[in-house]
Amino acid sequence: MRSSNWSKAAKGCLLGAAFTCATGIAQATEKVNVSLFSWPGYGFWFIAKEKNLVPKLDLNIIIIEDPYESFGLMTAGQLDITSSTVEYGPIAVDKGVPVKLVTYTNPSFGTDKIILAPGIESAKDLIGKKIAVMEGGLTQIFMGIWLEQNGVSIDQVEFVNVIMDEAVGAMLGGSVSAVELWEPFGSQLLKNMPGARVVADSSEDDWISTALLGDGMYMSEAFLTERPEAANLAVEAYFKAVDYWKANPEEGNRIIAEAIQFNVSDVEMVIGTDGEIYKGGIMVFDLEEAGRFMGVAEGELPLGMTNGQIVQHWNTTNTWWQKFGMADAMHDWTTGVELSPLKAALKAK
Repeated sequence: MRSSNWSKAAKGCLLGAAFTCATGIAQATEKVNVSLFSWPGYGFWFIAKEKNLVPKLDLNIIIIEDPYESFGLMTAGQLDITSSTVEYGPIAVDKGVPVKLVTYTNPSFGTDKIILAPGIESAKDLIGKKIAVMEGGLTQIFMGIWLEQNGVSIDQVEFVNVIMDEAVGAMLGGSVSAVELWEPFGSQLLKNMPGARVVADSSEDDWISTALLGDGMYMSEAFLTERPEAANLAVEAYFKAVDYWKANPEEGNRIIAEAIQFNVSDVEMVIGTDGEIYKGGIMVFDLEEAGRFMGVAEGELPLGMTNGQIVQHWNTTNTWWQKFGMADAMHDWTTGVELSPLKAALKAK
């Protein structure tokens, strides 16, 4: 019988089936398709995979630079999870997209910057000019709030929809007069464009305390409904990877850099070198911090954030999507958030 079982397991491995082969005992694993765009703040999935932190999971990680493409693939049943910026929930509810936010994962603590081109002295100098943002993303809301705070309405400028490397090129080429960039793209622009200057960044008290700028984890409704155990394990895997990185930041940064083809120094510019809160980059939430932000774990958060702040965050982004015409109505936050996987991960720890 031992020989027979081993043969079946080995055959399964050779055929590429999901088996744990080293023990000689066939053990089914859950294959989960995960996407992210190439940015260090999402790279913890690669640590989870390389270190096999949850052996029951087979993580298939895909880099997709356009988050809306990821949401489309989730709707089509080809993708289970995506890591992206955390503002999409109200749009998904408003448009009937079967995607749920399951947790906030990190607030931006300086990595996001609004940069003006040389010769642009104030927000009012931008009236009638083009501004590079990722439309439908937090960069657009950040820019919209900053403009309004400085006396310019969003209909007085022209927003140009570009991803980060294209936004740098647009500024250097002179086709836009302002841009919102996250690291390492902001520093790259400032290095190559003398006279360009930062007028707002996400480490400032008013921005970090609201946690407006940050990232989250989304899952398709089909995945949540049909494979809840896999969904629970995926959240567990992600936060185990965060814990591993906090304990081994040098190795973790190397794994992330290799996976997304960044220099290690660029990864360090975003998430730091010691596993701690990194001013100038992001604060990487561990499982308990994520639970506090989402209101399912006791305790408070640093940097002026509060327990259950997801409610305020949702309402702010929903309001701005109405202003930008991307949502027709206000929606209760519970319609776009599913907390079961996060609760399960907290219970399992």
